[in-house]
Amino acid sequence: MFALNHQKKTLLLCAALSLTACQNNKEPMINKAPVMNVDKIITYNTPGKTDADHLYLEEVLGEKALGDVNNWNTQTLDRLMADPLFEQMNSEVLEIVNSKDKIPYVSLRGGEVHNFWQDEKHERGVWRKSSLTSYLSDSPVWETVLDFDELSKNENKNWVYKGNNCLGPDYELCIVSLSDGGKDAVVNREFDTKSKSFVEDGFITKESKSSMDWIDKDTTIIGVDFGENTMTNSGYPMVSKIWKRGTPLSSAVEIDRGEQADVGYWGGVTELSDGRREVMTTRAITFYNTEYYWFPRNSDGSISEKIKLPVPEKSSLGSEFKGQMLLKLNESWRGFNLGDLVSFNIDDFMKDGKIDQINLVFSPDFKSSIGNFGVTKSKVLMSIYRDVTGSAYEFDWDGHNWTSKKLAFPANGSVSIGSTNKKEEVAFISAESFLNPDTLYTYNTATGTKAKAKSLPSWFNAEKMVSEQFFVSSTDGTQVPYFVVRGKETKMNGKNPTLLYGYGGFEVSLNPSYSAARGKLWLERGGVYVLANIRGGGEYGPKWHQAGLKTDRQRIYDDFISVAEDLVAKSITSPKHLGIEGGSNGGLLMGVMFTQRPDLFNAVICAVPLLDMLRYHTLLAGASWMGEYGDPENEIEGKFLRSISPYHNIDPDADYPEVFFITSTKDDRVHPAHARKVAKRMEDQGHKFLYYENIDGGHSAAANLKETAKRIALQYTYLMQKLSNN
Repeated sequence: MFALNHQKKTLLLCAALSLTACQNNKEPMINKAPVMNVDKIITYNTPGKTDADHLYLEEVLGEKALGDVNNWNTQTLDRLMADPLFEQMNSEVLEIVNSKDKIPYVSLRGGEVHNFWQDEKHERGVWRKSSLTSYLSDSPVWETVLDFDELSKNENKNWVYKGNNCLGPDYELCIVSLSDGGKDAVVNREFDTKSKSFVEDGFITKESKSSMDWIDKDTTIIGVDFGENTMTNSGYPMVSKIWKRGTPLSSAVEIDRGEQADVGYWGGVTELSDGRREVMTTRAITFYNTEYYWFPRNSDGSISEKIKLPVPEKSSLGSEFKGQMLLKLNESWRGFNLGDLVSFNIDDFMKDGKIDQINLVFSPDFKSSIGNFGVTKSKVLMSIYRDVTGSAYEFDWDGHNWTSKKLAFPANGSVSIGSTNKKEEVAFISAESFLNPDTLYTYNTATGTKAKAKSLPSWFNAEKMVSEQFFVSSTDGTQVPYFVVRGKETKMNGKNPTLLYGYGGFEVSLNPSYSAARGKLWLERGGVYVLANIRGGGEYGPKWHQAGLKTDRQRIYDDFISVAEDLVAKSITSPKHLGIEGGSNGGLLMGVMFTQRPDLFNAVICAVPLLDMLRYHTLLAGASWMGEYGDPENEIEGKFLRSISPYHNIDPDADYPEVFFITSTKDDRVHPAHARKVAKRMEDQGHKFLYYENIDGGHSAAANLKETAKRIALQYTYLMQKLSNN
């Protein structure tokens, strides 16, 4: 129900010097970040190189901007696609993404499983369903609910499916979200799964970033662009309204609103164990500061005045289970620590608006964190990570205390709680690692029975490979973990083509994962893959994330540099053979890396990036991230952002690696101008770079499987060109 929580949430051997610390289970140090020399920055006075000269690139569909884009695209595609390796790689990736051996991940609704599926015959995909029994067989029988390729053809649209919200317990009426080309903004349309058709004169909205949920079959709670002063500066809904069936959207009744400076205000419905559907809203003041409100319903079904939940602003409200409302803390509160999962009695709160007793569900230590959790009819399932390795647990409420039990799932990899439904006992849990394909299990929370449901085939020869975890001391002494995946016979001679991946933001954890494309295109060709678990992520909980917020952000970059230098010190690779990759916030990481340490890398994949850190808050959803990066208009935070902003720190006299920028015209989350403007400044100064902007695809930079395969093949062709030569 809580859109912000969904939005927040998706994207690694001890070093000799830190071996003792690892063995002694030493808590990571989180000290003050080093002071940046913010006075030594590049100033631009030459015509054609000022910030103002590049503002035209912020016009997404501007003729001059697209002229630059098309020119850069042509140069890049002409070079990379002319390499025989591209066609070979593209063919290999197409086989993978179009394979029918992929796991059809499902949600369970009233005994039926629902799945979204894409292959070579369904580029845009198909929504289909099957019985649970049939799904678990070797040859499931699928029934099409909605074909998005057919819909796009009939309506002459490039529809990209963005999900559905179906009203239980029969799940016949659904709100289907469709995006034109992959944007975050969607059109919501009411769909009847029984007749397999859109409801005539049903609920439908114009394109907007939005939230929409069912109160009952004739009533929804909705937040869209209602017109002037109804969207926040971040571009998300600011007003929540009740919309009745058969009435125009313009007549929807406002129940509450946030403020223009908020990230957004979302309305939703949470269903309690006894079947009650309660209207609750989320006001995101910043990305990390949130208020929650409950709107009691009167006997006639009308909505009463809101009651604020007395919980800390830095917390995430979860689902209800056996009368207990789950709450994850990102700050200390009433004797509990940041990172704890707690609960309180929802009925007691609804009686008087107070929370008296708080119950501890789980408290991670300094080496562990909560991955994700889901609620079934009789248990709460949770993944818990220790040093970036996951396990699965079940929790139960006995009326007085929470009890827990560890479940038997594969170790030394990732475990993720998949689809759960509080009306069902069967849940889906996934387990994978770098070298072991994802396996999907069913777990019956009533009987404790686990069974393998589906698994991926092995796409590359993992028997010849090894995955290892190392720790390195960052500049302030903090132990930073990273994983290295390589061939068992890899020689430590400093000549191995190595790809180092990182993100470092928004409390997003990077866990071990199986990638068929990475294994087939990179590892089998002798490449080494490294995953850096730097601060800013959630690998060790909120403390690990908050250590790199705002003006402390240099810690994140120092962590990444420390990992890169450790790879060189171990002779796994050398700067000539070391490439790096990151997207979105990870794209900012890449921009900082090539401007701060151009000597350390020979290839940089900078995807859908933030790069102009003085104007990011004015572009699309940028204002919503000031809780992470800081405010460019604040004197102290702005000065720091200027010191790290890649766009403002490109030096005409520097020797940069040839960076490969990747973005999308249809990305309405991170503006394509970030990549465009840095590319243009590099062009102004005579630096070499590659650039590919996909016309469709949104923030994923691909709207269908062919585009996905092409982008992946382009990236690995580039990496091989830059890193594989001795």
